[in-house]
Amino acid sequence: MTIIATLGPTESPAFQAARHFDPHAELQLYPLISTVIKSFINGNADLAVIPVYNTREGEMKEYFRVMKNLEKGYWVDNVVQPIQLSLGSLDEKQDLSMLVGRGADLRQCEEFIANKFPEINMMTVADVGKAIDTIKVNSFYDRGIISTEEALKKHGFFIREREMAPHNQTRFAVLGPERTKPTGYDATAMYTVPLKDRVGLLYDILGEFTRRGISIMDFRTENDIKTQELQIYIEAEGHCDNESFTEAIACIEDQIIQEPGAIKLLGSFPRVDMRTKNIQSFGFIGTGDMSKWFAEKLKNEGYSSLISGRSTELSPEEMIPQVDVVAICVPISATPSVIEKYAPLLKDGQALVLLAGEAENAINTALSNTSHSVEVMLVHNLWGPQAINMKDKNVSVVRTARSGILCSEFEAFMYKHGADINHDTPKQHDLLMGVGQKLPTTISIALAMTLRDLSIPYNEIGSHSTLTSLYGILAMARIHTQNPRTYAEIISTMGDGRKIVKSFAENLITITELANECKIDKICEIITNNKDYLTPDFLDSRMQQSLAVDETLGKVIRR
Repeated sequence: MTIIATLGPTESPAFQAARHFDPHAELQLYPLISTVIKSFINGNADLAVIPVYNTREGEMKEYFRVMKNLEKGYWVDNVVQPIQLSLGSLDEKQDLSMLVGRGADLRQCEEFIANKFPEINMMTVADVGKAIDTIKVNSFYDRGIISTEEALKKHGFFIREREMAPHNQTRFAVLGPERTKPTGYDATAMYTVPLKDRVGLLYDILGEFTRRGISIMDFRTENDIKTQELQIYIEAEGHCDNESFTEAIACIEDQIIQEPGAIKLLGSFPRVDMRTKNIQSFGFIGTGDMSKWFAEKLKNEGYSSLISGRSTELSPEEMIPQVDVVAICVPISATPSVIEKYAPLLKDGQALVLLAGEAENAINTALSNTSHSVEVMLVHNLWGPQAINMKDKNVSVVRTARSGILCSEFEAFMYKHGADINHDTPKQHDLLMGVGQKLPTTISIALAMTLRDLSIPYNEIGSHSTLTSLYGILAMARIHTQNPRTYAEIISTMGDGRKIVKSFAENLITITELANECKIDKICEIITNNKDYLTPDFLDSRMQQSLAVDETLGKVIRR
């Protein structure tokens, strides 16, 4: 039989958490976290269960200190336990002069105590079981004790108040003898040895995780008692055996801390999400790389995903009833017809997310083909499936009057992963996409046509360009090394974005004619008017970006 060491008394929150983890285990109960850990280290118990985080109190600081002394074993799992604290006494009518409880329990009930017993004395005890016995033996009728209702009833106390701290949950760590294997939805806890002070140390350490798309779930610092040097505790998403994780740890130890073995792994375990999730599953209509990209990222967040299309055994008709959110991710030209075909199959309470590049037409089609209780939102991600993560990538989100909690949860998922979210109206989105995609794509295709038509030696373009004039060449190269249909569809979509290309073409002819007529003063006047419209702030900020790009290009060229 498995033996679990945890905090007493019987029916305490820790007792209930251990019982929840393994209903058949033998429980050893101790008054202090340190004695629980000691029992586990000495081999008196197979597992240990200790509290590490409470939604009202925050981190349990005591565990951070004792976990550093974990000589063997690993953090292998978690239990999230609702904590329903009640107030009991030996007499239900006697006025109370003192409240007794564990420090954590008293802190979690602070709001209730301040409102109901603003003048009462409080006594913090390490061992609630002994406090209960003392009250009973000495007939302290004027003392109330805070614990779980089950524990109070077990010892014959009257319940005077229930649910003193609503919405109260505690996360308990499960310690075991061996490291766990990856599950696909993991987190890793670690801490550092005492570190020598250095400017930018925390920033540099965090940077190694964020640049690899690893999200930090918890980050705390504390001075080592003996040396007063900084120690860092980190809990990050991912298993310690993952390649990106091992690379981050190696880089931090070798290049930043410059001390091999400076990071001690407490363990990896299935990830715990204290937040409420309204979405369990996503279904993608479209089998392209972008659908697979999003499905993989969602899987890492604990969501299940199904992919359907013309080449899959699972049809969209079969998939839609099985998921909470349906995402349509098909070529731009096919989006309206796919919406018309499948959107009517969605039921009330589901959401339709359009991973599309054109807003007004797609959204209108979706709204007219779904019931009023189906959520609808458009998401235009401005990155491709080659991207490692979403960090600092632009995404345009067009919400509708029917975008609700499911749409908000998907938006929160992108925000968590570092996406730069911009909210647009449908018309605004189409116009801005005309500037950001239609026009540059059109120019790049036309530029390549010009090089071909005039037989210009493309290998010599770089040697006859300034760094700034290379930007257009780089965009041309990028477009012509990827799927041509993608870009053909970008410039062929309907919507207000077409106005941008048409206006540019007309203005290009105007400028060309003025240049042919050598009307320099008129061209200068146009440039000045443009500067007034664009404003100095906009131009200065973009100039800084341009200089940064020039510096990078200069380094690449010099190589």
